[in-house]
Amino acid sequence: MIPRVLTVAGSDSGGGAGIQADLKTMLALGVHGMSVITAVTAQNSLGVQGAWELPVEAVRAQYRSVVDDIGVQAVKTGMLASAELVEAVAELIGGTDAPAVIDPVGVSKHGDSLLASSALESVRTKLLPVATVATPNLDEVAQLTGVHVESEEQLRQAAAAVLEYGPRWVLIKGGHLPGDAVDLLTDGSAEHWLRAPRHDNRHTHGTGCTLASAIASGLAKGLAVPEAVTAAKEYVTGAIEAGFALGRGIGPVDHGWRFRAGA
Repeated sequence: MIPRVLTVAGSDSGGGAGIQADLKTMLALGVHGMSVITAVTAQNSLGVQGAWELPVEAVRAQYRSVVDDIGVQAVKTGMLASAELVEAVAELIGGTDAPAVIDPVGVSKHGDSLLASSALESVRTKLLPVATVATPNLDEVAQLTGVHVESEEQLRQAAAAVLEYGPRWVLIKGGHLPGDAVDLLTDGSAEHWLRAPRHDNRHTHGTGCTLASAIASGLAKGLAVPEAVTAAKEYVTGAIEAGFALGRGIGPVDHGWRFRAGA
């Protein structure tokens, strides 16, 4: 049977991030993607014009509908918006026998807030403890832990601070640092430094969603965490390089870059 991955995230009407990016990534990587929509956004290449979260009971019903009938080999989370949604999703994941990739989405690529400040403590104490892999970027690290990373050497400090909240592994994404795109994956003992050349392409909308979904896809296929993250890094690096203009602002990464490269 094709491995099955469930994304629990918000909808991006522009198709570059959120549920839409997750499902495109899953298709590109050979798994069956399923979705629990937590919020609807009015969003395009210029930013987020509006966001409406779904009721907790709607989110819970979607999740149970998929998991109880179809089953999952991995779960991935994105935009959860409120403390109530964070806590409900954390409870659902905690009762599911599958690895979970937690992308603690705080703000959009354009700087629009996608998580209420009142939900931060719930992310720390409820969501991160159920994570197989947590994938914060540097802004999210600062938001969650107060650690501000300005150099590659500080990635270890950031990872230690996030691991304090209980995820089994953390991937600190250093893409906002100068130089090569370097990330640190660690469980507190083993360290894996992942490097890729930085591509001169501003069309990077959906990078975090895409990476987390790619990791979940690898885990669903049975890969160990370091192998799943390494493969995901390779995929998202190619997607960033092939990112394209869309609308008048920041375009998306190209989730189908491998298909086009082989055409």
